[in-house]
Amino acid sequence: MTLEKMDDFILKHRDDYLNQLFNLLKIKSISTNEDEIRHCANVLKSEMETLGLDTQLIETGGNPVVYGELLNDKNRFTLLIYGHYDVQAVEPIELWDSNPFEPEIRDGRIYARGAGDNKGQLMAQLLGLKTYQALYGELPINVKFIFEGEEELGSVHLAEFVENHKELLEADLVYTSDGSSHNSGDPLILLGVRGVLTLEMTAKGADFDNHSGNTGNIVPNPAWKLMRLLNTMRDDDGNVLVDGFYDKIRKPSDKEMELLKRLPYDQQDIAEKIGYKNLDMDGASYYHKLTMEPTFNIAGIESGYTGKHAKTIIPSTATVNMDIRLVADQDPKDVFRKIEDHVKKVDPSVTVTYKGAMRPSRTPAELEIVQVVTDAIGHAYGKEPLVQPSMPGSLPDYVWTEILNTPSIIMPYANFDQHNHSPNENLKVENFLNGIKCTCNLVRELGERNV
Repeated sequence: MTLEKMDDFILKHRDDYLNQLFNLLKIKSISTNEDEIRHCANVLKSEMETLGLDTQLIETGGNPVVYGELLNDKNRFTLLIYGHYDVQAVEPIELWDSNPFEPEIRDGRIYARGAGDNKGQLMAQLLGLKTYQALYGELPINVKFIFEGEEELGSVHLAEFVENHKELLEADLVYTSDGSSHNSGDPLILLGVRGVLTLEMTAKGADFDNHSGNTGNIVPNPAWKLMRLLNTMRDDDGNVLVDGFYDKIRKPSDKEMELLKRLPYDQQDIAEKIGYKNLDMDGASYYHKLTMEPTFNIAGIESGYTGKHAKTIIPSTATVNMDIRLVADQDPKDVFRKIEDHVKKVDPSVTVTYKGAMRPSRTPAELEIVQVVTDAIGHAYGKEPLVQPSMPGSLPDYVWTEILNTPSIIMPYANFDQHNHSPNENLKVENFLNGIKCTCNLVRELGERNV
């Protein structure tokens, strides 16, 4: 009866809950828009205060953190919920079918910037708490919320904030709703993230672009120099040739390998959803490469002229931008130093520039709390959730597992095809309402299990 009560209550308040979300989605809280960011933070603060949360805006070196807590001395367990209220820019605006900051529901989906990433999932957390209070009254656990405004910038001040507020943020578990659910539509639990290192390499030729006839064979072309360097860093099978690149990688446990084998795999469906019909890989390889292996990706190369008309030049510079996804126990700074050393050996004239990084993170699958959360989510959705040891992308999960030394679990509420960061970002209404129910039931079962 308890889950039926939740379903009935959420359905009864569906329109009110959607209106609360829409009010947040209308705010143009793009990470670099200081006025709108602060407006959004204040609106969020007011929403949290209506739930009885002791809420405050805490300044950082950039955008403010919205922090709220509801504590009771008799409760043994403390849950810390993380999310972010900043959103990506909307360009190219002409590819949107509706105004990205005027949310619309079409075919059962909410279309707006931030619908899935992360305002819809953030609001589902808050409304899950509201639903619990309406149905059952006093919370059986302590709850803390931390919502940052710089996730889309790489969470540049979050680690410092957590380091400076360890006592305030002390908890038994960190719970995040971000990212996309499994392509099968089944509920998905993620126990970690890959880290990321971004860097730039620039090769230089002459001081300025030259005529390719008048100076051909005389002035060196830096694009060729860059390609020669890149070919020494990765082989045709995708293996990274930088000395020490694979050092310190944490091997997956037997439990983690077992979890990977349980994940459903439909090659044709995935191929269609990612737009790559030549996908040719078995399920075990697919998930191992996505979660347990680092990447060495060229995100973009810039050199010379690429316009419609002929321009016969030898470019003066060539630049490659790279993002390298890292797995548990790899240190981004250590990997960057090894790449620097490799470049110095092969071609010291190439400049290597560190752009940014986020450390990887992984919570052990064997922990008891993982099973408790898995059971609670399974009951809410009426089906056993998939448990994946790591998500392919990157979130600042390490601030919880390494700085706070607290286990962290990620449960995406958004649909697989949410198109976050792209035009026509969307969140299925069903996913939003299920997220509210999931949060409500998680609070209930954490209290009942007396963990």
